[in-house]
Amino acid sequence: MRNKALLNLLVIDEDQLYAERLVSLLSSYYEDVNLGFLDDEEELLKILRQQWDVLVFGRAYDLSFTDVVGIVQEQSLDLPMIGLMSDDLAVTGRNDDGLPAVIDGNMVKALLAEKETEVVMAICLQHASLCSRRYLKTLRYILSEAEQRANILIKNSKSAVAYLDQGIHIFANDPYLELFGFEDFNDIIGVPVIDLIAGGDNIKGFKRFLSQFDKGSRAQVEFKFESRRTDGTTFEAKLQLAAATLEGEPVTQIIIQQNNNNSAEIAKRLSVAERQDSLTGLNNRRGFEEYFETLYQLVLENKTNAGLFYIQLDNIGKISTSLGLQGVDATIKQVGYALDEKISGGFVSRFSDTAFTVLVENLTTSALKELAERIRVSISEMYIDVDKRTTNTTASIGIVKIESNSAEPTVLLERAIDAVNDIRIKTQNQGDACHFYNPSEHATNDDNALAESLINAIAHNHFELFFQPMYDINTDRSDFFEVYLRLPLSDTENTVLSPDGFMSVAKTHKLREKIDRWVLINACKQLNEVRKTHPQARILVQLTSASLIDKKLPNVASQLINAVGGAAGALTLQFNEQDVANHLTVAKAQFAALSRVGCQVGIHHFGKAAKAIEIADFVQPNLIRLARNYVEGINNADNLETVKSLILRAKALNIDVLMPYIEEAATMSVSWSVGARYLQGYYLEEPSRTMHIAPEK
Repeated sequence: MRNKALLNLLVIDEDQLYAERLVSLLSSYYEDVNLGFLDDEEELLKILRQQWDVLVFGRAYDLSFTDVVGIVQEQSLDLPMIGLMSDDLAVTGRNDDGLPAVIDGNMVKALLAEKETEVVMAICLQHASLCSRRYLKTLRYILSEAEQRANILIKNSKSAVAYLDQGIHIFANDPYLELFGFEDFNDIIGVPVIDLIAGGDNIKGFKRFLSQFDKGSRAQVEFKFESRRTDGTTFEAKLQLAAATLEGEPVTQIIIQQNNNNSAEIAKRLSVAERQDSLTGLNNRRGFEEYFETLYQLVLENKTNAGLFYIQLDNIGKISTSLGLQGVDATIKQVGYALDEKISGGFVSRFSDTAFTVLVENLTTSALKELAERIRVSISEMYIDVDKRTTNTTASIGIVKIESNSAEPTVLLERAIDAVNDIRIKTQNQGDACHFYNPSEHATNDDNALAESLINAIAHNHFELFFQPMYDINTDRSDFFEVYLRLPLSDTENTVLSPDGFMSVAKTHKLREKIDRWVLINACKQLNEVRKTHPQARILVQLTSASLIDKKLPNVASQLINAVGGAAGALTLQFNEQDVANHLTVAKAQFAALSRVGCQVGIHHFGKAAKAIEIADFVQPNLIRLARNYVEGINNADNLETVKSLILRAKALNIDVLMPYIEEAATMSVSWSVGARYLQGYYLEEPSRTMHIAPEK
């Protein structure tokens, strides 16, 4: 049965082809497999910042399986690990019966690498175990949070609430104590609940009622009876039972209402109370989170834009030392009042002991920065009276803009907090500054930020295209250009990412189709301009597997070809050999459909698959672009013969061959003789932002 979930698989091994083989096998069980591949410690420490589901270890350049286990444990990660060994080494990781020495929900050590069926089964089972642990952790957290909220509600409730263990009181809130005339909480501990029920018939009926509830029956959870106070007086009441937990242990919750209770009004007051901070009167964290979620949905629907301020008071420790808790409370109160007054159009809340959050709408980036600066200055200029003394404070303010392509609220809040932490680092914990979180500055180490940068690049044309010509031996021209995509980031290092650096994130966020479409449209726009003076100019565009299986692609290609003059062959689309191998039947149909609309097709990284020629014969491309390893070893006589044989077989199928990666004169001289039609590389010409065509001699 196919698992709809995504598997994030991290493989540490020297053999990338083995890792890709595992991905191919696992595709039968998962909708998608995100592969991480590395073979040294430095890369491991960096890549472990991401979330992985299963780690498979084979052989690495400078790591052993013990090293990896130690690193994962030091990082306190719940990451199942599978150790692979070859026959000659397996004895050290297997018992006398030839079975792995360790098999549990966190580790299998050691499987034989060539036993791929066992490896795939181990990966699936380890992932299933991990998913169960994560789900259990979530449930425990939800239960803990629910219990905490319930206890807060009960303690602040005007309703009479108590907890029972086998019919004995173990907890009661103040209204419950007052209702029955108990002066102190300790007075009711250990008192049977039936002692509070008047009349023998009531007691018998309640015992039956409680017994049925304890057996799991929920058909009846209310019981009307005459209740008795400690002074002997009685009153008519209604009792409700519910299953609950107290400190993680199962108990029975009991709520008693007098007949004249106004439960709706009480519920309304409780709802307000649990969202309000008692010290400042502002909304508390729960109120903030609920409002933030509502505002976030409006932003996603493009009904508004918003900004978030995380305001951390700086010197509370010094105030506490000099003025004690009274000074801290006075400072927080007066800052809270000032924020509420100054930001009349925003939503102000006390997020934690010494931090406030503010949500504002319809402000530009510059307006957000200006407002944050005014808030900072206002706080720093405040004089705070504490008894007969005066103190002051400053604030560090993290600013985050909330737009329709922004990450989810929890991530945005983390970014605002990170912005404050950046202030701490830069000011050596002095604070008193504002910092705007720009996602593009963090794209290299934050997948959500990188996804936002990609969305922004698509929407505002922030991608860059480069063009590298290919020399056509048949025509003695260089007017056929391969298109390269780059993503510049607005960070301090002026980082530029190639698709290898962002396509895995684009895949996770389902952006590959949009990126492919952007490349196609913008490359054809530039081609159209060039063809006005050089009508034979052509382009070769690399697309992802998302476009390979897109049934709309032929129609898009047809429209673009018509837009650049309608010449057959003006546009060639190329796909990765592994993607073609993974979707052979689909690729054959797609290649045929593209051919019918005058669009040529190619395969890049050709020759890596074991049956590369057979694949090409099946899907019938117009062009193949050889993998780098063929070119790098071409000066070796055996490798040269291999390349010549491969090209000869391709030409027999009427497929043109492109020799890329020609970086030096020696490679160039050999490349002339192998029979390829196209030559390309830095030795001939580097990629540039324009399609430069040298004038004919």
